[in-house]
Amino acid sequence: MEFKIFSSAFKEGELIPIKYTCDGLNISPPLNWTEPPKGTKSFALINDDPDAPIGEWVHWILFNIPADTRELKDDSSSKHNLPKGTIEGMNDFRKNNYGGPCPPSGTHRYFFKLYALDLFLPLKEGASKKQLLEAMKGHILSEATLIGKYKRVR
Repeated sequence: MEFKIFSSAFKEGELIPIKYTCDGLNISPPLNWTEPPKGTKSFALINDDPDAPIGEWVHWILFNIPADTRELKDDSSSKHNLPKGTIEGMNDFRKNNYGGPCPPSGTHRYFFKLYALDLFLPLKEGASKKQLLEAMKGHILSEATLIGKYKRVR
């Protein structure tokens, strides 16, 4: 069975509801995923925008999500309602939490990349995307991606 990530708030390639953006409540969307490969010990999540004017803009980093987890509830980040043991990394807003879509112009794509890993990562809160990617090298069992879009309402 293929490892997949999805959301009840938006479908692949569709617009992310305003509630989950800087124009709304700026809260993390609900995310669910299917069974991971055997040997999965933890998950990591990177949410970024490759269409940002300065290059990729990181909106949310999570790691050490326990292997028995299959969902992140609506508003998990700001309510500190993450699965026990989950750690948030530093986003490009310089915060250890979710920062919703807020493109300066045009329609941007937002990637939610979930990685099934064969270990818990020896990183601390505030780890960067670069540090996370380096720590995951050689430990990714599978990867699933969900892409949503957003254009600011002005």
